[in-house]
Amino acid sequence: MPDTDGAIGNLRSWLGAQIRDRVVGPDADRRHAELFDTDEAGWFDDDAPIRRVHADTSMFIGGLRAILLQSLHPRAMAGVAQHSDYRSDPWGRLQRTADFLAATTFGPAAQAQAAVDVVRRVHRHVVGTTRDGQRYAANDPHLLRWVHLAEIDSFLAAHDRFGERRLVGGERDEYVANTAVIARALGVIAPPQSEQGLRDQLRAYRPELRGTPEARDAARYLLVQPPLPLAGRSAYGLIAASAVSLMPVWTRWPLRLPWLPLAEATAGRAIGDAVTKTLRWAIAPGDTHTA
Repeated sequence: MPDTDGAIGNLRSWLGAQIRDRVVGPDADRRHAELFDTDEAGWFDDDAPIRRVHADTSMFIGGLRAILLQSLHPRAMAGVAQHSDYRSDPWGRLQRTADFLAATTFGPAAQAQAAVDVVRRVHRHVVGTTRDGQRYAANDPHLLRWVHLAEIDSFLAAHDRFGERRLVGGERDEYVANTAVIARALGVIAPPQSEQGLRDQLRAYRPELRGTPEARDAARYLLVQPPLPLAGRSAYGLIAASAVSLMPVWTRWPLRLPWLPLAEATAGRAIGDAVTKTLRWAIAPGDTHTA
């Protein structure tokens, strides 16, 4: 009889290795040791809500939703379009983002602060002018707060829909308060401390948001022309469809995203569940953050 268990185990190992190689990079073992093989305390307790959310595979979906939502601020998007290497080195950008989240969420305090310091140094050089003449700077506290709000709203939305163990009651406010620790370290002024505060601050940004050619071009690149071989595009397409299904209705036309409410409520949810469960199966418990 064929060794079915062995074949499944080999598939799981191969898929897990592929994910780690793309998300963490070739130095996964070394980086895991730096972040986790230490007695130094981190910024958050082991049972903090931020650790539950950021360790869940729903972050793959939430991360893509965050990028799409962030692109609706013209000055933030101009900075990405003019300074980011997301087209020439998309996997490097993904790995740096994943490493920042891992270091600040799970790593020792020294590693968390070092990750923040790197981002702030890079941001000092991200300055310029939008196509309609508005000045921007990546270290502008107002833009930093928008990026933070879009991220946390997206991570929460994805975890609510596809997370393995949802946040309930006061855990939701605690998660937002946890993320405010990182936001303040990055230079955000008065980040929200509760879910209601998150909603209120997001609403206050609405008049500033609109679709720009740069934002629509980024959405098209991320959703239609991803930097993947044909063999990987099907799985990525499922993640992309799940991310789009979580986007607020008012964002669809500015980014030229489809809105199919019935399909998103049924097929979209099933697709997202299947994707996150498969990723969860492929990655050993605790490995979603880096290793």
